[in-house]
Amino acid sequence: MATAAVVVLNYPELKLVETRIIEDKLGFPYIPGLLSFRESPLILTACEQLTITPDLILADGQGLAHPRRFGIASHLGLLLDTPAIGCAKSLLCGTHRTPEAETGSYADIIDKGEIIGVALRTRPGTSPVYVSIGHKVDLAMAIRWVLNCCRGYRIPEPLRLAHLAAGGNLKPEKDAIASNSGYQGKSL
Repeated sequence: MATAAVVVLNYPELKLVETRIIEDKLGFPYIPGLLSFRESPLILTACEQLTITPDLILADGQGLAHPRRFGIASHLGLLLDTPAIGCAKSLLCGTHRTPEAETGSYADIIDKGEIIGVALRTRPGTSPVYVSIGHKVDLAMAIRWVLNCCRGYRIPEPLRLAHLAAGGNLKPEKDAIASNSGYQGKSL
């Protein structure tokens, strides 16, 4: 059994406007590098239940910074036809120098002579996150969105809240969902 959580936040406030949580059996075994085939079906089911269509997807995983150059962020972006960014807590492939200590510093991730993403410092004194293109975004835009969505934590607020929701530590706000069902602003 696995749990997938999708949260939709408004932008630029980053207030929670909708949450969907799915629990189900996984139909694909754990195989390193094939996370998308294991987790995407649950995430897509949660996305189908949304009443608000996100303008941008931040995925907890890789996009281009993947050995096959097509991680979970790329899969979700393509299947949902929505701009997507991969933002992972660990490096899957490639190498990089250590980014400077200040927020916003980054170092290119290089694999086989190709820039596949960046190690991005989102908060002083913490490890960087690994940002890469998922779908319909360029790397500069991906960096900007990840930084704009960080609110004092290492990982962007949409990923942080989705993680809390999946762990049962963020209860869906039914009033927020009902009152924002006609929300027309930017959403992540």
